Amino acid sequence: QAQLIQSGGGLVQAGDSLRLSCAGSAPTFSLYAMAWFRQAPGKEREFVAGVSRRNIVTDYSDFVKGRFTISKDNAKNRLYLQMSSLKPEDTGVYYCARASVFGPYERRIAVTEYADWGQGTQVTVSS
Repeated sequence: QAQLIQSGGGLVQAGDSLRLSCAGSAPTFSLYAMAWFRQAPGKEREFVAGVSRRNIVTDYSDFVKGRFTISKDNAKNRLYLQMSSLKPEDTGVYYCARASVFGPYERRIAVTEYADWGQGTQVTVSS
């Protein structure tokens, strides 16, 4: 139920970089795993990257692996997604989300297990 506020979207060219931010609040932010999802027009929301509650374990979808970096700063209650080598197919609305389960990050958390969501921010990558 904690509010998540996103920032950092924009319009960039292919090959460029962009950093998304997601601001949460203590103490809830530090207690749960978080993730980034994205949704292109006409498509369902898809998993992009996840991170364990203490920023130890990271998890990436194949289509962003090696290009995106997720990080979680519990001291600042901030979640980040550093995106590089952006491609037009990365275009979409990006959402940060907080998981509702507590425990070790042993496998990818299903989208239905995320309780709190940011408002979404548009990322557009031109060719």
